[in-house]
Amino acid sequence: MRRQVIVEADGGSRGNPGPAGYGAVVFDADSGEVLAERNESLGVQTNNFAEYNGLIAGLRAAAELGATSVTVQMDSKLVVEQMKGTWQAKHAGMRALRDEALELALQFEQIRYRWIPRERNKYADRLANEAMDRAAGIEPKPRKAAAEPVAPAPSPSSTSESPAANGTSPASSVSATEATAAAVGPQPTAAASASPSWVPSGGVPTRLILVRHGSTAHSPLRLLSGRNDLPLSAEGEVQAESLRLRLRRIPDVAAVVSSPLPRCLQTAQIIAGSAKVRVVPAFAELDFGVWEGLSMAEVTSRWSAEFAEFSATGETPAPNGESFAQVAARVRRGRDDLISNFPGQTVVVVTHVTPIKTLLRLALGAPHETLFRIHLDTASVSIIDYFADGNASVRLVNDTSHLSRSDEKAPVS
Repeated sequence: MRRQVIVEADGGSRGNPGPAGYGAVVFDADSGEVLAERNESLGVQTNNFAEYNGLIAGLRAAAELGATSVTVQMDSKLVVEQMKGTWQAKHAGMRALRDEALELALQFEQIRYRWIPRERNKYADRLANEAMDRAAGIEPKPRKAAAEPVAPAPSPSSTSESPAANGTSPASSVSATEATAAAVGPQPTAAASASPSWVPSGGVPTRLILVRHGSTAHSPLRLLSGRNDLPLSAEGEVQAESLRLRLRRIPDVAAVVSSPLPRCLQTAQIIAGSAKVRVVPAFAELDFGVWEGLSMAEVTSRWSAEFAEFSATGETPAPNGESFAQVAARVRRGRDDLISNFPGQTVVVVTHVTPIKTLLRLALGAPHETLFRIHLDTASVSIIDYFADGNASVRLVNDTSHLSRSDEKAPVS
């Protein structure tokens, strides 16, 4: 039986850093009944540290209750936008907390994050303040006997919403106060976190040149290719050589990185020549589980309901495989690490359809359905620039001008 809950969390410090604590409460999504409370003093810490610990405590409580569907509501836009993937955590401590929360989120069938105003987060705020009182050595005030109000029903019209690992709606605007607070930890990246503008961003961007691997035996047959060990076909090797000739004209490429799967590694090694290829597991293709190697016709005829659910929101995994949300979570981390390690430089990323589509969708702040409205040929090139002010610019999508002829089309590999 599916159990839907609402997690509201908060955290703070008096001084930033200062005496810190967090609070979290879990409500039944249908009745509004309080199912669990968590709060704890954290000693001397920052606001961001406390807020993340509140989120982590709330997710753990939801898991202990056997929740399958979770809506997280917080008044920290910084935490909400980071969990949606539209803000980057450059500070190592904050990045570790974010990754811990992302790992906890993977155990739920469905999870969404919403920003809510502080006045709608009073329960968790009270719990956090009790914890901060204890951290500061202040005797906590006795609670009133009256029952707490039940959790308000989530209201998409008044909140910023996105499924957990998908970032399916554009990022909410960030106040000047919160942007200043971000300086001690999370920093905005070019994942659509900055205010949109017709004026180009200034400074030198980090440029990711996204390359889909060359053709394999599955490609002309239009078969689902996830975690198989297929090498490039003869045609794929020719395509990879065409990529090499094209990309060698790009000056000052800082690195060539690749998915660990053979078809990408082979493509990347041809492109890189004698240079080192860095393997990044985060850029592996979606694991299609029992659907691996099958055609779309076979999948939709034998698993009609399962495929419909898999495609609908991106949060349901393929049987014995992954969901789009799980792929998005690791792709975001891979992207963030590249932006952090190669600021203002150009990196060639050899990967697959789902990671490239996901990066394009995140850069555009576009919904999940966008994944099904982008076509990518084998050996195609797409380009995204990421600016320090938090903006992203999609410069190119599915360019195959370097190929001598059009490649066979394949839906996913």
